[in-house]
Amino acid sequence: MGHLLLVAVLVMGVAGLWTAISAAAWQPDKPVEFNIPAGTGGGADIMTRFISPLFQKAKITDQPFIPVNRSGGAGAEGFLHVKGKKGDPYTLTLTLDNLFTTPLATGVPFNWRDLTPIARLALDWFVLWVNAESPYKTAKEYFDAVKKEPGKFKMAGTGTKQEDQIITVQLEQAFGLKWAYVPFKGGGDVAVSLVGKHSDSTVNNPSEAVSHWRAGKLRPLAVIDSERIPLPEWDKIPTLKEATGVDISYHMLRGVFAPPGISKEVQAGYVELFKRVFESDEYQKYLRDFALKPAFLTGDEYVRWLEQKEALTKDLMDKGGMLKK
Repeated sequence: MGHLLLVAVLVMGVAGLWTAISAAAWQPDKPVEFNIPAGTGGGADIMTRFISPLFQKAKITDQPFIPVNRSGGAGAEGFLHVKGKKGDPYTLTLTLDNLFTTPLATGVPFNWRDLTPIARLALDWFVLWVNAESPYKTAKEYFDAVKKEPGKFKMAGTGTKQEDQIITVQLEQAFGLKWAYVPFKGGGDVAVSLVGKHSDSTVNNPSEAVSHWRAGKLRPLAVIDSERIPLPEWDKIPTLKEATGVDISYHMLRGVFAPPGISKEVQAGYVELFKRVFESDEYQKYLRDFALKPAFLTGDEYVRWLEQKEALTKDLMDKGGMLKK
């Protein structure tokens, strides 16, 4: 009897080990639709189209990942599409902060909890910029000027009820300021407006403003983070805390999600695949080239981060009158 019990335990142990190995080893066996809840040319589109061929190029998996733009309704089209693919292991989406802002601003019946979190791949830094010919050499000098004349200075940003306007509200709340917020179609247009002196400042992320900075047209005043950007040239820009004494951080998500109802095996398989993408030399160079913050995160820690990010976004949008009533 004891011998039979031992055999049974061993068999169960081997079976359990095999299950664990199988779960970790899951890979798609047919092409994967990689949705982009945004238009062509933006941050989500560029990243998705960079990552997609890496799966085969870096020999991570032999199945193609096919980018598909679904940009309607500030990304709502893409989110609802993936939400409707319940249990489908061959559908993914890469998203930015519109994961939070779109449902909060529009009331569309979607929440990030409707999807299955896979991995956070990076975070965007934001930088406070002024024109290189501006008289303001520090964030404190600029904020003092804005405080003296509320509503006179123009803060240009991408869209309305999105990251740039949310950061503007965050700065207004923290420093007792008021800008005239001027929305543009994209980050490139925002930077051009500042170069042309059609606005007084922006909170462009690095990739949107770097060419104008290197051309001597823009001046960075502060990084909106608790730490400096650890990259050559960028590491000379002070943090907002260093520049003003007030510690404020804001980052934009670049994360991957799957439909609801996929198996734990599939979820674990995708986590492993994207971990290998993140660790690849090609992707690490991409992060450096676009001045993105390496910030790989999965599992419960990723979920907790999403909860905190959603709460912050909702609070700032509420203070700025951006929530759908």
